[in-house]
Amino acid sequence: MAKQKAAKRQESLVVTSKVKAYIKSKKMMTSSEAVDALNQVVYSILDSGIARTKANRRSTVKAQDL
Repeated sequence: MAKQKAAKRQESLVVTSKVKAYIKSKKMMTSSEAVDALNQVVYSILDSGIARTKANRRSTVKAQDL
């Protein structure tokens, strides 16, 4: 529950309307929690990429870091 509250405080990195439109184009529906969960996945991927970039003593996150 604490993780969900923290997630709601973070700025959204995904465009909700685009996510919903994509899912709808696949003839599916989007739950109210799906976009928040996707946003958390994006934050996690970016954090991992940033950690890898720092470990390699660089300041530019590259595709290979993600």
